Amino acid sequence: RCGVEHRPVPRPPAPPPPAPQPMRGAGIDIGSRAIKLAVVEHGRVVESFRADAGHDPLGTARTLMGAATFDRILATGYGRTRFEIEFDTPTLTEIKAHARGARHCFPDAATVLDIGGQDTKVIVLGPDGKVVRFEMNDRRAAGTGRFMEMMARSLGYSLEEFALAALEAERDVAINSMCAVFAESEVVALMAKGEDRRNIALGVHQSIARRTASMIRRAGSGRPLVFCGGVAANPCLRRLLEDALQHEIRLAPDPQMTGALGAALHAADDT
Repeated sequence: RCGVEHRPVPRPPAPPPPAPQPMRGAGIDIGSRAIKLAVVEHGRVVESFRADAGHDPLGTARTLMGAATFDRILATGYGRTRFEIEFDTPTLTEIKAHARGARHCFPDAATVLDIGGQDTKVIVLGPDGKVVRFEMNDRRAAGTGRFMEMMARSLGYSLEEFALAALEAERDVAINSMCAVFAESEVVALMAKGEDRRNIALGVHQSIARRTASMIRRAGSGRPLVFCGGVAANPCLRRLLEDALQHEIRLAPDPQMTGALGAALHAADDT
């Protein structure tokens, strides 16, 4: 009425919504000898922890989880069932966990060899990274980390010394049994005869390598082959396996963490 045009005052634009926080997936591998936990974000490991399983593996697992930051966790490994019951947490088979972890490190991986504390697994992968078939040997812990610990102890070596001693040997001495009790008796008898400990150590490694190579061939494995698990850190066994198979074996960047990595990647997928 006064000749003044009234116009609404424009409101300032609303601030953009906050960017979503990246989701963190965690994987915990409850092994017979050690517990490993990895946390991934955007496909990268941002946290990792490991500890001896000790006499209270679930207590150790609880401590590791308390040190990590994550949105979702999946458990794998030897003790995953107990973990699932205790923490009401979903689990993933060791086969799938190691397959995913190895393929993440080596996108062209065709076979995964995992030798842990209690068993040996050969996992064959398809072009898409999915598990096609696998072989597993958990009888009498033959050729596993536990078996190697017993053989090293019988010879008076630590695990690290055991591998290095075998590399220094002039020749190998045949070890016929892969049962830990009988193999230990063989080792003691050979030492009583005055056989060089290094030669016995090489004989034990050769025996494990032959049986493991047979497992790999039986599985119909392809290349590249990725070696993971705690025993992958043994340089003598890796060399003997390469000789037996007549091709190079790739070593996972952190062999003992491969299963935890695979479980973490699966957890991140599902968040």
